[in-house]
Amino acid sequence: MNGPEFFQTYMGKRFFESTMPNLVRELKRLNDNVERLVTVAEQHAGQKQSSSGEPVPPTTEGGETP
Repeated sequence: MNGPEFFQTYMGKRFFESTMPNLVRELKRLNDNVERLVTVAEQHAGQKQSSSGEPVPPTTEGGETP
């Protein structure tokens, strides 16, 4: 292949100096959010298992019950 290598081009430089670090940063954010979601899901599952076994009616968003 003739010409400069990818890392030597403007787009290659931009990729390695900006795009790739941003991608890694966003993946870290995603992983942190998934870990928090799993923790909440596990806590929620633990609460349901420790209940008396009776069905719990769904809650409404408005705060008032019919």
